[in-house]
Amino acid sequence: MTGIVPIQPILVFDVNETLLDLSALDPLFERYLGDARVRKEWFSQVLLIAFAHTISGPYADFGAVANAALDVVQARHHRQVADDARSHILGTLRRLSPHPDAEGGLRRLRDGGLRLVTLTNSTVQVAEAQLAHAGLRHHFEHVFSADAVRRLKPAPEPYRMVAGELGVETASLLLVAAHAWDVGGALGAGCRAAFIQRPGQVLDALTPTPAYVATDLHELADQLLRQGPRS
Repeated sequence: MTGIVPIQPILVFDVNETLLDLSALDPLFERYLGDARVRKEWFSQVLLIAFAHTISGPYADFGAVANAALDVVQARHHRQVADDARSHILGTLRRLSPHPDAEGGLRRLRDGGLRLVTLTNSTVQVAEAQLAHAGLRHHFEHVFSADAVRRLKPAPEPYRMVAGELGVETASLLLVAAHAWDVGGALGAGCRAAFIQRPGQVLDALTPTPAYVATDLHELADQLLRQGPRS
């Protein structure tokens, strides 16, 4: 596609774990599955199922994937998650709190003249509800979902879709994510990337080094607004 590459990148934010804290689900997993640590196991299973269906098909939206992952962990832990408990867990995904740095970091980036959008594997309806509840929606020009192209990240289509919708080259986009797989997907699609080191998240040796690595959004703002990208 043809587009004008802006001097400043357009920041494309992942939502779950990058902006929003999934630990609000921990008490629910302790209540319904006997151990708060199962939440991390469940989200890993969500990603595993999502990646498998993205590679081999058929397409399943992220809500269906999250539900299927609950089936796996309840069987693995010999627990039965009733329908109302399942609705409680999945419904709480729409009511997550932002990480403490999210509001201030996003405000600094936006006030610094950068354009901000989101790209999530969740549906647009879920993402809109999440960002509104977290008080972050006003920072973003657009809320994009991989569901629009029926291919979940890290497949290249979602990143390219964002570039197409914004009328720019993929090189104009800077993905901001707390997941190495998302960083790798964006780089593979021709975008630049920034990795946010949320607790427990690390870059692996096979993922190309992104332009920015930061402990939180304030450090990312420092780099973007004052230091420029690292080579």
